[in-house]
Amino acid sequence: MIENNPEYTNFRIAIPTRFEEVFTHFYFAENKSNELITKTLLPSYQTILILSFGEKPYLLSKQQTRIEIDKYLMIGPIKHAFDYALPPNSEILTINFKDDAFYRFFGNAAIAEHVPMNPEDLVNDDCFSMLWFELSKLTDIHARAEHLLKFSEPYLVNRNAIAEQLANFKEQSLNPIKSVACQNSQTERNIQLNHKKHFGYSAKEHNRYERFLKTVELIQSLASSTSKIDWFEIVAACGYYDQSQLIKDFKHYLNLSPTKYLQFQQDICNPIS
Repeated sequence: MIENNPEYTNFRIAIPTRFEEVFTHFYFAENKSNELITKTLLPSYQTILILSFGEKPYLLSKQQTRIEIDKYLMIGPIKHAFDYALPPNSEILTINFKDDAFYRFFGNAAIAEHVPMNPEDLVNDDCFSMLWFELSKLTDIHARAEHLLKFSEPYLVNRNAIAEQLANFKEQSLNPIKSVACQNSQTERNIQLNHKKHFGYSAKEHNRYERFLKTVELIQSLASSTSKIDWFEIVAACGYYDQSQLIKDFKHYLNLSPTKYLQFQQDICNPIS
């Protein structure tokens, strides 16, 4: 594993305002070194499309199953961390779908859950092969990003009103399912089903993930300013009952303890920050 390698390039590409409803960002990584680079991707609760150029990168499941990316691969919603590897002369560009955006493109947010898949299986044509070929001819990464945005426009459909209300719900003191159900004169069960249908996960799942993400960000902040982490402070600040519940969440999402996460955080890619 390589650290601080000048021949390894990775960065985010910001999304224009008119697309902020459907993408959080694009991500680019390129390995021009002579060694294999491996990283761990934190769960993001997003579905991502990975485009590969050059040598084939691959994903590793918890069971160490190796999944090579030939030209493109769809995976998500990503609820658990996974390892990925970039061999020499590999290059990836990932598209990160936001909230209910995957449903707006393909009509089923949960279809790719747990199973990496070929996106052409969702649209019944070879448009992704054509897209990959067009992108492969472009050498500038920002030109590729612009081409992707133009390609995506015809696939966007009108947004479901309930999904929009759920995605834009900001009042932390209220239950979004209960509030949206009341606003639309529907049962909470129906709103829960709509949440799962459009987002690919339940509101309860996402609340747990948001707490975990807050914890990770606080740990990173404290680790940069102090030599010792007060875990009881973390427990209290992030709303855990006790330290065992904190450890359980880290095992659930990362298969690591909080202290092990501190040791390996430089090799873990946070898709949100």
